Amino acid sequence: MKKILSRDGTPIAFDRCGEGPAVIVVDGALCYRASGPSGPLAELLSKNFTVYTYDRRGRGDSGNTAPYSVEREVEDIGALIQEAGGSAHVYGMSSGAALALEAACQGLSIHKLALFEAPFIVDNTRAPLPDDYLPRLNQLVGAGKRGAAVRMFMKLVGVPGFFIAMMRLMPVWSKLVAVAHTLPYDISIVQDYQKGKPLPENRWKGIEAPTLVVDGGKSPNWMRHSMEELAAILPTATHRRLAGQTHMVKPEVLAPVLVDFFAH
Repeated sequence: MKKILSRDGTPIAFDRCGEGPAVIVVDGALCYRASGPSGPLAELLSKNFTVYTYDRRGRGDSGNTAPYSVEREVEDIGALIQEAGGSAHVYGMSSGAALALEAACQGLSIHKLALFEAPFIVDNTRAPLPDDYLPRLNQLVGAGKRGAAVRMFMKLVGVPGFFIAMMRLMPVWSKLVAVAHTLPYDISIVQDYQKGKPLPENRWKGIEAPTLVVDGGKSPNWMRHSMEELAAILPTATHRRLAGQTHMVKPEVLAPVLVDFFAH
């Protein structure tokens, strides 16, 4: 593990593996270097690239300077890009995809951008995010009710109640609870695009990096619809659907797609 300082002085912990062009992996909600898909994916990508995985602020070994803002998270990615030599490919997963999209929109030096299932809701195939969701989530976190915050988020993303109950008995639960205070960060990033309305056509028109938008063939309709729409409005995007995959995409299926995109 190594650390760099973001613009506001927050230490950001990261790992680096492999050799070749730099790829920065941006995790989704509740995930960090010690818990989630970035480690196995980085190992596969490291055969072709120098891969940077990191703990988003507030998670793992990174700092958590208050107050939170999406702009500070973009600056964290910018610090990693500087550490990588001044430019890099960027891959983002779920809310990490929305964050990576924002980083590209703000002009960071990104060669190519790959996005897997940013959780946008663009039509009526799923209920929109309730207007009071973020305030209620902040209330739970502020009261120290981290387990309740995780359960609330799990219900939002469609995890069955019996599975949530089972997870509370598993070792992974403590890892989820440890970063539950960062759930409002992820909701802050995506909430404007979870209203059940079409994506704003001009929001990301300044992105020049070639972009790959990916979803899973077994993911729900609302997710696939949103990724189709995102790919259609981004200036230089292509869309790819991975047969048989869900939001829990298998690293061994995703990695070859990313290698082919970043390498050509």
